[in-house]
Amino acid sequence: MNGWRCDRRSVLGGLAGAALATLTPGTAGATEAVVSRLTALLETWRGNPHPDLKGVVVMRHGRRIAETYYNGDGATTLHDIRSATKSLTSLLMGIAIDRGRVAGVDAPVARYLPGPLPAGWEAITIRDLLTMRSGLAADDTDPTSPGNEDTLDAAGEKTGDWATAALAVPVREPPGRSYQYCSLNAFLAGLIVERATGQSLDALAQEALFAPLGIRAHDWRTLPGGHGTGQGNLSITARDAATLGQMVLNQGTYDGHRVVSARWLSDSLARIHPIAASDPYADFYGYMWYAKDEPLGDSRTVPVHFASGNGGNKIYVVPSLDLVVAVTSSAYGKGYGQRRSQDILLGILATLP
Repeated sequence: MNGWRCDRRSVLGGLAGAALATLTPGTAGATEAVVSRLTALLETWRGNPHPDLKGVVVMRHGRRIAETYYNGDGATTLHDIRSATKSLTSLLMGIAIDRGRVAGVDAPVARYLPGPLPAGWEAITIRDLLTMRSGLAADDTDPTSPGNEDTLDAAGEKTGDWATAALAVPVREPPGRSYQYCSLNAFLAGLIVERATGQSLDALAQEALFAPLGIRAHDWRTLPGGHGTGQGNLSITARDAATLGQMVLNQGTYDGHRVVSARWLSDSLARIHPIAASDPYADFYGYMWYAKDEPLGDSRTVPVHFASGNGGNKIYVVPSLDLVVAVTSSAYGKGYGQRRSQDILLGILATLP
């Protein structure tokens, strides 16, 4: 399950429903034939029977070479990317570590969180949160789990303080032992960033991430109690999602400026924990980034790193092809959304030379 269910999409106007598949002037390495094939491919998805695909943006060699919008969205539409936000929270953790505000991934979470904490929390490290191996009794697929996202959200709305409920979740097993996807880990990572930097997630993202990337409009949900939603509910445009992917592809730089350290990106994208047994769309999990080998032609595969959110929201990064693909979708809670986004990626891979 990928993230929170409130659809906070806002349309800023212009280009809604337009089909744009254009070669940016000066695009390096992109031919008119490639753009034409991509245009035709993306247009085929306009006939999809599910009216909740929203946008696809393709970047190659640092340039936007194709984009198409569907079902009322356009280039300026803010779209809730749900749990793909977790990958941005990981980026913000990297920035906090780069700046010396957080000691590192092996630091205990208790150093940065208010106590007293339940027994066993003292053994949990920031690395455990980032890799979904905290050992907390938090399972987003189990409504009876104390740390289930819906349970915590309801408690936060009732009490006016989401963090109090989150910090009371018991430990299920020793940390580092097993992978269990849960939004609580991402919320805690975001809370640590906020407490260590003295900034809200939104403010830090605006200053350290969005402004350097030229991202001018976004909307990020604030939880009861005033804390940021590190686990989801960031709304950005499909173009800006692709820009974030381009920065990751560039190993932390954008427009010649360093945004996140190359070391953090290398560690974040590493294939730390195998998850194929529980996730049909990913092979490995890193620091809140996924990895999968996807087929390219008849006899080879290419490594793909990606952020993933409920409904099929994706930021795909393919280093070997110098490629970024962003997909926005509102198929929240519907299994076909993830399959559709993967099919879109596979179609794009098959189209490229």
